[in-house]
Amino acid sequence: MLEITVYLIDGSKQKITGKAGQTLRQVLLENDITPYTKMTTQLNCGGRGVCATCGVWIISGQAKSTHWHDRLADKYSYPRLSCQINLEEDLTVRLPHKWIWGSREAHQMKRAKKNE
Repeated sequence: MLEITVYLIDGSKQKITGKAGQTLRQVLLENDITPYTKMTTQLNCGGRGVCATCGVWIISGQAKSTHWHDRLADKYSYPRLSCQINLEEDLTVRLPHKWIWGSREAHQMKRAKKNE
């Protein structure tokens, strides 16, 4: 079993376990942790990687980038899609503060640093 440490929106942390090969989204939902907002709980793609509503920040551990969104996430500092993260090792993730579809907090911080 792999250990996933999840920092929740309220700042608390929860440790959960999952099996290698499961997606992070599956493990989060099985443990009653949602990567979605109130609105996107019902309005999402069901883990197909097309709606970008299940994003998480990876704090530590490795998750291979295989989905086209991963390249954009790396380039523009977006959260990674939990439905496209196949568990291979222990991970620490943080749920981002989201509005309706997601948050651009890191991109905005990155842009602000460039303008300093």
